[in-house]
Amino acid sequence: ERAKRCFDCVAVCLGGIAVLPVLLLLALLVRLSSPGPILYRQIRIGRGGRPFVFYKFRSMRVANDDGEHRRYVEELVVHGAAAAESGGQKIYKLVDDHRVTGVGSFLRRTSLDELPQLINVLRGEMSLVGPRPCLPFEWELYKDWQKRRLSVTPGMTGLWQVTGRSYVTFEDMVLLDLFYIANWSFGMDLRLLLKTVPVVVFGKGGL
Repeated sequence: ERAKRCFDCVAVCLGGIAVLPVLLLLALLVRLSSPGPILYRQIRIGRGGRPFVFYKFRSMRVANDDGEHRRYVEELVVHGAAAAESGGQKIYKLVDDHRVTGVGSFLRRTSLDELPQLINVLRGEMSLVGPRPCLPFEWELYKDWQKRRLSVTPGMTGLWQVTGRSYVTFEDMVLLDLFYIANWSFGMDLRLLLKTVPVVVFGKGGL
């Protein structure tokens, strides 16, 4: 656990310097896309059910109603409902969200909106690799066995993301997270980080 934390800090410090120009460019694009803050702050549930402030580049217009998203997440977690189909394949992610800006759509498709979570990694609330943190109302919908996915520090990327995030059911996502927890190694983390690159470059698994 301590070694994983040291690796995260060193990697973020070195990688942060390399991606700083990209961060500044994305911040400018978000600022120009629509009125509102550059960073989106949200309460998420981390290790052991503890809440923390989670950062992303803002991809939606401000003062929007999240009722549609909340209803979909409940259907996904409780009933495993898909949001849409593409080429006969079910998509387990909300699509055609009118709240998302044009720049935000690009950021989401490439996962570049997640880069500000490097702050969360430095603060120890997240790791580079691990299960994704969930929203408080999602946590309340989880069954006890599903809550085990957050028995470790959540991550920016993980097994679910490189498997095809939009095409994986909620239950399969939980099983992938539990598999990761049971079989964790530095080698696995490095492989997942490397596999994340084409996900970002080509928008694989995103919409």
